[in-house]
Amino acid sequence: MPASERIPARRMNPTADSGRMPREADPGAPADSAPSPTADETRTRLALGTLNVLGQIRQASNAVLFGEVEHEGRRVPCVYKPVAGERPLWDFPDGTLAQREVAAYEISRATGWDLVPATVLRDGPFGEGMCQAWVGPLPGAEPEDGEESEDGAASEVAVGEGDFGGESSEETPGDAEADDASDADDADESGGSDGGGELLAIVEGDEPGEGWKPVGYVDTGTARPALLVHADDDRLRRLAVVDAVINNGDRKGGHLLTLPTGELYAIDHGVSFHVDDKLRTLLWGWAGEDLTSEAVATLRGLAAALAEGAPLAVRLSELITAAELEALRKRVGGLISSGRHPLPSGDWPAIPWPPV
Repeated sequence: MPASERIPARRMNPTADSGRMPREADPGAPADSAPSPTADETRTRLALGTLNVLGQIRQASNAVLFGEVEHEGRRVPCVYKPVAGERPLWDFPDGTLAQREVAAYEISRATGWDLVPATVLRDGPFGEGMCQAWVGPLPGAEPEDGEESEDGAASEVAVGEGDFGGESSEETPGDAEADDASDADDADESGGSDGGGELLAIVEGDEPGEGWKPVGYVDTGTARPALLVHADDDRLRRLAVVDAVINNGDRKGGHLLTLPTGELYAIDHGVSFHVDDKLRTLLWGWAGEDLTSEAVATLRGLAAALAEGAPLAVRLSELITAAELEALRKRVGGLISSGRHPLPSGDWPAIPWPPV
């Protein structure tokens, strides 16, 4: 656990901090009922349908647009991130975040855990970009009984405004700790925690409590110690393995979306697949612990799927560089060899900022 990092405390309401959109926006009639966000049918519709932009998510660092794809009379709500709206980063090649998002989906799909919503690279009203299935209630939907107010939610939909505008800002290595490259892909676009239990919390003292795993100490403004913790949840543990595989540089609490039916989905993977160790996450609770037998078996299957010439390897070679693909293979092999969840490297901030 990276306990030496002190995190300013803030509200850990899983709904308000999820990055879900305010409900006052109304893009029009709701999309038709659709298969799950990870279904092949959803992926086909995203890739082949007509993409219409309905609004912009104002608080996102990059251009993030809300829309829907219509294919053969069926509609799928989606998030569209045009490459033209990506702001430059000091440590990632320009114009590659969309491809990395798609690559993360391909890895999730290959594991069989289906933790990342269907994501495709396609043309759209503002050029090529990433198009991902929307998770959770649509803007304008009425709160369900017992659901909390979303006052203070991080994002804002400006429906009907298609010009994402804004100037890109060049990041420098010196900005890394306070406002580094990972902040360019904040979770300000979709869904929220409707069910499945709370995933993050702050607890007083030095012990996380039953059912929780420690992440690090937080600064609550008092002399008493407090811990940021995450749920000891099998879904999160699988996601921690996927993040280690893709070298996710920005796993925040707002990237975790749960549905009332219990499914967990993860979004925002643009700052992944770097050749250097850049793993930054709130899911450090299993650091150094043995991987589950399920995870080891999944990793072995993934290693085979990443072999030279295998369909997954060929697909990823279209999305990330040859060096990044080789680094991916080495990370998978390293996890299999060690049999353990990784520890923070010490060369890179272990916890993303802001954490939620």
